[in-house]
Amino acid sequence: MTEPSLGLDLRDLRRLPLALVLTLFLQTGAGLLWAGSAAERITVLEQRLDRAGAIAERLARLEAEVEAARASLNRVEALLDHGRGREDRP
Repeated sequence: MTEPSLGLDLRDLRRLPLALVLTLFLQTGAGLLWAGSAAERITVLEQRLDRAGAIAERLARLEAEVEAARASLNRVEALLDHGRGREDRP
């Protein structure tokens, strides 16, 4: 007795309906198109993320500069208030 083969013989391929073969080709093509568009979307999102990281870094630096300017302004106001206190006294 011969054992049944697991693969398809070329003679078996002729028995496949044309509609099935076309469906497989169309589904494969659609899958490849979907994968390509997904890869493009991922690339665009990565570029946006890179730009957002640079903007966040600049924003952090600006916040630090504003904080330093605010502290400096508070010191100047304190000195002005302290100086006025001396002039108001006789």
